[in-house]
Amino acid sequence: MNDTARPPGPNETARGGSPGVAPKPGPNDPVGWNLLPESATVDDWGHLHVGGVDVVELARERGTPLFVYDEDHLRARCREARDAWGDGVAYATKAFLCLAMARLAHEEGLCLDVSTGGELHVALAAGVPAGRLVLHGNNKSILELAAALQAGVGRIVVDSFDEIDRLERLTDPRVSPLDGPLRPRVLVRVTPGVEVHTHEFVRTGQLDSKFGFGVASGDAAAAIARLQGLERAGRLELVGVHAHLGSQVFALAPFAEAVDVLATFVAPLELPELVVGGGLGVAYVAGEEAPSLASWASSVREACTAAGVAPSVRVTAEPGRSIVATAGLTLYTVGTVKDVAGFRTYVAVDGGMSDNPRPVLYGSGYETFLPREVAATRPRAIRLVGKHCETGDVVVSEGWVPEDLMVGDVVATPVTGAYGYSMASNYNKVPRPEVVFVAGGQARTVVRRETLDDLLRLDVP
Repeated sequence: MNDTARPPGPNETARGGSPGVAPKPGPNDPVGWNLLPESATVDDWGHLHVGGVDVVELARERGTPLFVYDEDHLRARCREARDAWGDGVAYATKAFLCLAMARLAHEEGLCLDVSTGGELHVALAAGVPAGRLVLHGNNKSILELAAALQAGVGRIVVDSFDEIDRLERLTDPRVSPLDGPLRPRVLVRVTPGVEVHTHEFVRTGQLDSKFGFGVASGDAAAAIARLQGLERAGRLELVGVHAHLGSQVFALAPFAEAVDVLATFVAPLELPELVVGGGLGVAYVAGEEAPSLASWASSVREACTAAGVAPSVRVTAEPGRSIVATAGLTLYTVGTVKDVAGFRTYVAVDGGMSDNPRPVLYGSGYETFLPREVAATRPRAIRLVGKHCETGDVVVSEGWVPEDLMVGDVVATPVTGAYGYSMASNYNKVPRPEVVFVAGGQARTVVRRETLDDLLRLDVP
């Protein structure tokens, strides 16, 4: 049996196209090839293979729900980010983190952006050198800051005046409980007042934000002044400015707008680093297109040059979703097909909002397809729902599948590599799924499936 890559169909967008909105394929079309992992192929039976592995057979062997990641795709995106942004670019681990992912990103030359003590712990346990880590978070506790300082984290992005107070205490040899001397490298996170077209819950660069210091309000300048005072006292090194506009951003213009604001603010400071955060969007459904990592970096650098940012300034970013999203897909098993006359067909699977809460939180859209006939047309309209005791437990509100979908089928949702497993929960005491990496015809478990006994681990008898 041969694996043969199917070229993009007439209504599909080949990889690497220009950003914008492509003509939206009709519901009868097969799932868009651009929404599948890069190693995706179809065998003589019509089965989807990823990393040389038949995902239908994989689901039968490992069970479902199952997260499947194309390891070569992950590595390619990491290398693309490194090539586009240079040394210092950081993978945003909140998108997806486990020991294997941390090691992979580090092996491919990326720093890692961690935003909690837990993410810091995982990255260090994976063997990532502390100097290659960037600590984020809008409410870092004194314990989290102490752990970062003691480990020697490479960068700390300061987010509030309270945090400056904590750093001042922790770096004061007279009162600090830590072994010193400590002189962390810090960046100050500023909010440039640029709003992006994305869900309000994932906008972060507007003036009304829980993140950072406002430029227009004067808070950013006041934070810089305090940090410079600590720098003069030998307590820290102020190395740069950080800004983040939001998540799932398709347009590049807001990044250029933010650079204009930041350039005016940064120029007099003569700091060596400027970080524009992450947030680059990815296509989730038919008709969407997103800029590449390379075009994003090029656009930001052009904006920096136009705004007068010195060539000596290291301009970097923190991509997350754009590294992992399309590399992953989720496999479910159909348990119930319920036709509600006059309304719709509900297809219930063995997962749901516990392994992908994005549709519930943000109204996010996904595609549906059957891996056993990935190239088939999809004329049958369905609503893909989970097994949880919530009417809102909807995975795909408007999905399309072949007419012959039946109970027991494996159904897939593509582009679930970011913010699926990372946001998973045990709601209704449902164990979290297994995660596998596939490459070279082999599948390896990187996160084991939780057992029912795992649900009791934290309970006190």
